[in-house]
Amino acid sequence: MPRPRFLPLALTATVAALSLALCSCSSTAGSAAGGGPGRAAAAAGGDAPRMTQQEMNARPRDDLRRGGTLTWAIDQYSTQWNPVQADGSEASTNDVVKSLLPTFWRSDAGGVQTPNPAFLLDAESEQRQGRQVVVWTLNPKAHWSDGAPITWRDLQANWQALNGRDPGYKTATTNGFDQVESVVRGQDDFQAVMTFKEPYSEWQAMFNNAGNAPLLPAKYVSSPELFNTSFKNRIPVTAGPFELGALDPGARTVTAVADPDWWGDKPLLDRIVFKAYDTDAMPQAFAAGEIDFYNNGPNTEGYELIRSTEGGEVRRAGGPNLRHLVLNGRSPLLEDARLRQALVQAIDRAEITRTDLAGLDWPYVPMNNHFLVPSQHGYQDNSNGLSRFDPNAARATLDALGWKPGPDGVRSKDGKELVLRYVAPAANNLAENESEEVTRMLAAVGVTVQVKSVPAGEYFDGYVYKHDFDLTSFSLLGTPFPVSNSISTFQQDSGSNWAQVGSKALDKAMADAAKADTVDEETAALNRADSEAWQVAGLVPLYQRPAIYGVRKELANIGAAGLGDVVYENIGFVK
Repeated sequence: MPRPRFLPLALTATVAALSLALCSCSSTAGSAAGGGPGRAAAAAGGDAPRMTQQEMNARPRDDLRRGGTLTWAIDQYSTQWNPVQADGSEASTNDVVKSLLPTFWRSDAGGVQTPNPAFLLDAESEQRQGRQVVVWTLNPKAHWSDGAPITWRDLQANWQALNGRDPGYKTATTNGFDQVESVVRGQDDFQAVMTFKEPYSEWQAMFNNAGNAPLLPAKYVSSPELFNTSFKNRIPVTAGPFELGALDPGARTVTAVADPDWWGDKPLLDRIVFKAYDTDAMPQAFAAGEIDFYNNGPNTEGYELIRSTEGGEVRRAGGPNLRHLVLNGRSPLLEDARLRQALVQAIDRAEITRTDLAGLDWPYVPMNNHFLVPSQHGYQDNSNGLSRFDPNAARATLDALGWKPGPDGVRSKDGKELVLRYVAPAANNLAENESEEVTRMLAAVGVTVQVKSVPAGEYFDGYVYKHDFDLTSFSLLGTPFPVSNSISTFQQDSGSNWAQVGSKALDKAMADAAKADTVDEETAALNRADSEAWQVAGLVPLYQRPAIYGVRKELANIGAAGLGDVVYENIGFVK
């Protein structure tokens, strides 16, 4: 069974890559959370609450009525609708395009992958002359909304765009695709033969909604210009149970309507309206009946409001989603890894966890590993003391680096004061709490933090993607593919390396994990990578983020998916 991978989550805040998605979800966006192959996931500590794997109100299609509109709240109205382009790696973008673009796989609550017969009749990994070869056999009925069939050429074009060989393609990740040597035609146009130059254990993450990597049409990704611009402010073509009805940037809505030409199980809903809200406004919108479904995350007030809303209910599960603090290693004042390490030691992550999650039935357990959660087999602290809250050690390091306290207590060096800018999305409870806590904690060691609150809709495009911050925090939304999910977040020079730091040793450890033959080998490599991630001190884990959703009780087959995915054509209202 595969283990989870991550996406940044928007305004709590988070960001999405091929396997990661950004989300700025408030308490109102990797690494692995949850069980994986041979992994036991136990509750974290004594009487800590036990999270279910999945809570979706699963119902057979025959139990649901046909028709109706689902209003789904998202936290960002995107400008880039290509989810594997660096500027499109957001949880909100993924929520929308998963209804519109092909996924070759279905993921269950435990992360087990099975082919989606609407697109993939068969896929097998085999050894040929010492090389790993995957043969993809496509459904000949599958086609794009412009009438073009989906063929091996689409897979080839996606590989060429995502393999990292041409820097003109601004990709969110190259995970797995950079291990492929060739993609050629098989026995006919509906079979692709993919040969790997290095073993790649998580090949099922390719062309997979659970891995945030749907298939894109060759026509629109076959050159860097097309890849980067074809989905800019538009969705030119679809191939899913729903097709595009309308994009309305003024109303910040995307309307997906049931595609009458869809060859699979017909969608039960007539349409889905995705509407962007500031995350702190979502609970009230849900209570007022404006929306039917939203990602509440660790929003205590929202959690209570859902429970008190007539016709509403909380659906929650333990998912592979982590909350992180980010230090921008290319900011002029943060280029020294030793300085970043000192700042990490000056921040009480356990206190941030407790205050962020107060009022929720969720373990207040800080993360001391970048890739594995406390309940997971193989989890261990590889920080060599850096995970420990130790302001005295932080002060000593800052002193040794020449950052001396001035008369007002603020440290300075060579005439420059140690003043850092914390960028936080507005109307976001988590971001507000975290920025206040970090400001207070760093002030205690002589570091000044100035909080810049920015409109939620501009947070990613205007700041995170441009690396225009010293400090920020967001959630990474994971998938069943932990290694694939995490490589792009920690790899040097990756478009999804939000901290802009790394090392050759970290890259090698992640590469070793990607081609590991056994779970134990993968775990050992991930823990080596974790040790290196603490040393570069860019992306700092805070805690496993609760997957908590507000949902209308009458809605079925939607909610907290855990390691599974939402089958959009099966969402419906109970009869």
